[in-house]
Amino acid sequence: MTPADLSRTVVRAVRHAVERRELPREAAVGRVLERVVVQPTRPGGVGDYATPVAFGLAKVLGGSPGPRDVAEVLARRLGREPGIRSVAVTGGGFLNFFLAPDAGLVDAVRGAGPRYGYGDALAGRRVPVPEGPEPRARMYGEAVAALVRAQGGEPEAGGPAPAPLRRGDRDAAERFGGGAVRWAVLDTPSGETPDFHPVLLRQHEDNPFFRVRYAHARARALLRNAADLGFGPAGIAPPAATAPPAAPAPAAAGGVGTAAGTAPPAAAGTAAPTPLDPALTRALAEYPLVLEAAAHHRAPDRLTRHLATLADALLDAQHDVLPRGDEKPSVAHRSRLALAEAAGTVLAGGLSLLGLDAPEFL
Repeated sequence: MTPADLSRTVVRAVRHAVERRELPREAAVGRVLERVVVQPTRPGGVGDYATPVAFGLAKVLGGSPGPRDVAEVLARRLGREPGIRSVAVTGGGFLNFFLAPDAGLVDAVRGAGPRYGYGDALAGRRVPVPEGPEPRARMYGEAVAALVRAQGGEPEAGGPAPAPLRRGDRDAAERFGGGAVRWAVLDTPSGETPDFHPVLLRQHEDNPFFRVRYAHARARALLRNAADLGFGPAGIAPPAATAPPAAPAPAAAGGVGTAAGTAPPAAAGTAAPTPLDPALTRALAEYPLVLEAAAHHRAPDRLTRHLATLADALLDAQHDVLPRGDEKPSVAHRSRLALAEAAGTVLAGGLSLLGLDAPEFL
């Protein structure tokens, strides 16, 4: 289950709870459900992802039931959803999710190809995007328009223009190359002025533009090298059911409360799942949510940052993809190769949305 799937699952749980009178039937609930925010938990937090949706619901319901009571109702429902191992209610009403390993993640990327992460969050909406002859406004507008279309929206002229380039940087494309300049322009938040540093010219780990394109090239190289060894990517078998980490006991304000949906322990003799790099799978799973947020906030820099995160995870994981020495290709190698292939596909799709190419060789 991706974060975007999780957001939709929360919305569905709220609607079912209202329909079954577990929560009051108020028209204002619909406004809360227009955008349910699900975010990775912070270091030291509980679970994999969390949402404050219960606070918004309690507010439109007039404070009765309170946020924690709303969260308890939703936790009972969400704990039974496929893909969610358990749900914990923390603090005043945060919902915290422990997700099951997603055996369908790679298949989802393969099925969608470079369009993985596209959605309908902006369907039926006209979204103003920047336009104009100023170089940054043009590049920014093109990227925002692509992101809006990827979420089903219709871009239209008239959006707020980003901070323009400095007068002395109008020839930056000639000095650094068009791709590097576009990356620097889009990697800088709208209200800030881009800096063009000499690192843009270097094929070095200090250059995120290089790292992202290099990671894509490495994914393609891994596929070629695997083919030379006589094997290719394979689907990832669903892992055996395992119990989630024990949910913390109920506590005072700021502590952790109940958990729902605990899975049973694995049956004796069940094969262990193929170990996959958790940072890489998480970066892939979060990509649809990043695309949605980048389109919603008209912020291509959210996408550039995530592509760099994904690239770093792939470059760290690449060393375990191919057999070493006399080692024979195994199911684990095929699964890791499939994951690397999926990461390369997502990098190519993200670069394309930004108007940049994804090289086969670098």
